[in-house]
Amino acid sequence: MRLYAVTDRAWLKGQTLVMQVEEALKGGVTCVQLREKTMDEKAFLAEALEIKEICKKYSVPFFINDNVDIAMQCGADGIHVGQEDMVAANVRSKIGESMMLGVSTQTLEQAVEAEKNGADYLGVGAVFATSTKSDADLLDHATLKAICEAVSIPVVAIGGIYKHNIMELAGTGVAGVALVSAIFASDDIEKECRELRAASERMCSGKPEGSQ
Repeated sequence: MRLYAVTDRAWLKGQTLVMQVEEALKGGVTCVQLREKTMDEKAFLAEALEIKEICKKYSVPFFINDNVDIAMQCGADGIHVGQEDMVAANVRSKIGESMMLGVSTQTLEQAVEAEKNGADYLGVGAVFATSTKSDADLLDHATLKAICEAVSIPVVAIGGIYKHNIMELAGTGVAGVALVSAIFASDDIEKECRELRAASERMCSGKPEGSQ
């Protein structure tokens, strides 16, 4: 969960999404989530199968965003759902115990409930202002830390995270960071991921800035 890549087609720049995902994997991302909001089911499944094989090549878990049916059809390692999607308990009952379940949460109550309903990890945010999801409410870092302390499953911070602010999350207890534009808007995805992975490792093992 150190460096969790969430796909977005906004910055393909002549490449395919598959090519960009492989660059990210070469750079050291530790999880990949395929997010497609407008693609038809047939194309989505074909893309999911292709990216799943690339993730398998690099021994990195592959997640599908929201679409439980596609996740099950392609044999993904996991599914990630938001608060507006299926209730976590219903998703867990549908996918069984063999597939990982990630749930987006914004409050302490949601986090505790998600763990109780079978979540394997939480995506928590937005921790900084983000252009990727303009309607996302900002989550203060004290609440992020409280969530990390309240649950026993990994917490991944998301929302507006870049190299320049990632160390502000040190000391919160997060297991890693989930990034969209910081990865896929980069001109050199592999190089950027190497630097982001190193920064995430430092953040997760370090102390808050200014502490002794």
